[in-house]
Amino acid sequence: MDHFLYRGGVLHAEDVAIPEIAAAVGTPFYVYSAATLTRHFRLFDEALEGTDHLVCFAIKSNSNLAVLKLLGNLGAGMDVVSGGEYRRAKAAGVPGERIVFSGVGKTREEIALALTGGIRQFNVESEPELRAISEIATALGVTAPIALRVNPDVDAKTHEKIATGKSENKFGIPIAKARAVYAEAAKLPGICVVGVDVHIGSQLTELAPFEAAFTKVRELTLALREDGHDIRRLDLGGGLGIPYTRSNDAPPLPTDYGAMIKRVLGDLGCEIEIEPGRLISGNAGVMVSSVIYLKEGEGRNFLILDAAMNDLVRPSMYGAHHDIVPVIEAQPGTEPAPFDVVGPVCETGDTFAKGREITPLSPGDLVAFRSAGAYGAVMASEYNSRPLIPEVLVEGDHFAVIRQRPSFEEMLGRDSIPVWL
Repeated sequence: MDHFLYRGGVLHAEDVAIPEIAAAVGTPFYVYSAATLTRHFRLFDEALEGTDHLVCFAIKSNSNLAVLKLLGNLGAGMDVVSGGEYRRAKAAGVPGERIVFSGVGKTREEIALALTGGIRQFNVESEPELRAISEIATALGVTAPIALRVNPDVDAKTHEKIATGKSENKFGIPIAKARAVYAEAAKLPGICVVGVDVHIGSQLTELAPFEAAFTKVRELTLALREDGHDIRRLDLGGGLGIPYTRSNDAPPLPTDYGAMIKRVLGDLGCEIEIEPGRLISGNAGVMVSSVIYLKEGEGRNFLILDAAMNDLVRPSMYGAHHDIVPVIEAQPGTEPAPFDVVGPVCETGDTFAKGREITPLSPGDLVAFRSAGAYGAVMASEYNSRPLIPEVLVEGDHFAVIRQRPSFEEMLGRDSIPVWL
């Protein structure tokens, strides 16, 4: 469920009409619903009720400070994968004890940043990283809490570019090696082993791969405890998918996910961490764009928008589907027609949809890309020297711009010309 609904034939974000925002900020833009973000966070929190747990929002899905502040105020932790994301979490007021640092390539500077600024744990992905954390923590005179990210070799049955739990993926330590690496960790200075971490991928639409991975984590936890390790925390990652279409083929609900976690792991007495991103922010946002032209092609028609692949790269990068809907509902009985929906970027890949059935539109009309709150603005670029588009947050009947569109002067001002030119 989200809070983007038609009222009187006009698409609204909560109680604000989308055309009102478009008139104020121009198109294209992203708009997020505070009510949807809140509801989706609470669904996960309630799904784990009765267990000691922390829901850590995966910042990589949407890193806007206002979104992080909203979720942090609700009690969310943060899952970060870079020093920049760590700084964002802290800038949003999230304390270090609620920040988990993941990622395969943490630099020494990033490790030191987190150790000095406060960290809940590092999810360690390799032996060299483990040794680096030990050296830096020892030099700083602190102890680094760590969980080893294990790779369970489980097929997440998702897109190959967002699968992370198979043996050929770059993530984690092979689960068969885990006991040996934990033994090494226990001997290293400056290291405190606190748990086990696993994350098998993103946009999973069934629970079976999760259960297979969590069952392996359970077996490993029991074996590690036999080895003398105090495993008191299980970080289960994120990855639960969202419905990108309005079909009945919906992914499992957080309640089902939580019930499965309790059934598989509930008797271990461990604190549970989960790291959802997409399911919290995905359906909490839409991207709004204007029609520039309708173009008749050879055997196909094109709907050319002012948004492009640099604003929303998922369709070009992953072949991803986003429902594209008119902001002003078509009159009853209006017949849709097939269009290739494209942007103005000088790439054939700048295509959002092919042969999509769209109700008749005219230049200047607004369309909304649903389910664009995750991996939308965060993956945007200034390709073709197109400014990053604004982000807007709606709460009830009011809205605020939470990231401005930069001016061309600001964009050009970031470059510098050497004196010899």
